[in-house]
Amino acid sequence: MHPYSLKSSKGAPFPPRPILVFLIAIFGFYVCYISFNQITLENRYEENSGEVQAEIHCRKPRLPHEELRYVHFPKPESYNRGECSCNPVRFFVLVSMQRSGSGWFETLLNSHPNISSNGEIFNRVDRRETITSILQTLDKLYNLDWFTSAAKNECTAAFGLKWMLNQGFMDHHDDIASYLNKKGVSVIFLFRRNVLRRLISVLANDYDRDAKQLNGTHKSHVHSKEEAEILAKFKPVLDVSNLIPNIRNAEKYIRDCLDHFNTTRHMILYYEDIVHNRNALFQVQEFLGVPVRKLVSRQVKIHTSPLPGLVRNWDDVSNKLNGTQYAHFLDGADYVR
Repeated sequence: MHPYSLKSSKGAPFPPRPILVFLIAIFGFYVCYISFNQITLENRYEENSGEVQAEIHCRKPRLPHEELRYVHFPKPESYNRGECSCNPVRFFVLVSMQRSGSGWFETLLNSHPNISSNGEIFNRVDRRETITSILQTLDKLYNLDWFTSAAKNECTAAFGLKWMLNQGFMDHHDDIASYLNKKGVSVIFLFRRNVLRRLISVLANDYDRDAKQLNGTHKSHVHSKEEAEILAKFKPVLDVSNLIPNIRNAEKYIRDCLDHFNTTRHMILYYEDIVHNRNALFQVQEFLGVPVRKLVSRQVKIHTSPLPGLVRNWDDVSNKLNGTQYAHFLDGADYVR
């Protein structure tokens, strides 16, 4: 045998050329198919709204586990949150009573670029007629489909409303407490320690609602000392015979409220404490999970005089409360301008 003759291989024979071409074609088709689908998925991903992307990327914010239930990524129906889609939002409600400083406090909150408090949305009866209408209104609000002057251009981090106890809040307390817990809403209770001062303010405000002392216009809050001085000239006469029952009922109303909503995540504030200690506002911002800043308000306090100068029948009021558990209201020491 010739030394250079080749012996046949003992392995499997090499595939014929047609089979090889077929396999190459199949492989090429598979590569093209995978590439096409990847491009299609990328295009669809780019076309997704910011809210869908938020759902994909914002499910696990870097927060303590116990805070997660109070962090939300709303998807408004009326607009696209865009670049704010992944900015977490905390829901809150400011619960108070008329003439307890809630209007002033809300202006302080709204001076923060990341807080939107939308006022007394339940001052309209149709929104609080039934628990159904109440919950529907809350759903719309907390979906961020609610527009007021409190709306922010910056990414909202805390969103809520002001709710008075007599605006359906106590009438449906069980259902509302359940909703707040399920929705992850934080509650800020704001009351006034000196119920006597609050009562005087209520009577004065009721008088101006009819008298309209400021150029024929009723104003519950003012922004100048001149306007405040005009409104402060009116001195109500207190019904001494019902004074103690009225004070007692107001305090019971507050206790009942705190008892009904003690299962919610909440903080309790008093108007006088905020006046004495502005650091309380820092605690509020920490409670709402927003950057701490100095909060400001343009509102001017109306009744700044000592109590004897605010009531026409002060001697009768003083004699009625002296010697009772409410005597400490008389010195006015719980408020400093």
